[in-house]
Amino acid sequence: MQIDDKAWRLIQALQADARLPLKALAQAAGLSLPATAERLKRMEEAGVISGFHAEVPPSAAGYGVRAIVGINVPQPGKQSLIAQLQAMPEVLECHHVSGADSYIFTVVARDLGHLEGLIGAVNLYGETRTSIVFSTPVPRRGVSRPA
Repeated sequence: MQIDDKAWRLIQALQADARLPLKALAQAAGLSLPATAERLKRMEEAGVISGFHAEVPPSAAGYGVRAIVGINVPQPGKQSLIAQLQAMPEVLECHHVSGADSYIFTVVARDLGHLEGLIGAVNLYGETRTSIVFSTPVPRRGVSRPA
């Protein structure tokens, strides 16, 4: 699907506030209400928009610690590790990466003892390196139009 100027305006509006009413989205994109609804439907079907989400700060959910964990896993253990990570609700995301680590994943924990237990649960798959997040000066943000 070609992402034109109007589609980018819709994407930016949705990324800023996914709860915007259709009327506000239509105004942002410069489209009629029916054209906006159809455009959103086509963008969802094409995979340009893959969901509408609520952002919940981990601290509001009772998690006092956030960490980024890198792990180097030999090939035979990769599928088992992924299954383990998928089963752990504290794992927010996992990336398959190049470099010294096979995977990098973000976890939340109630406290340092909980974090230690989470790391212990995956240490059997390979060597881990853990960085505790103190703050997030650049929070997750939406995708913008390539230059």
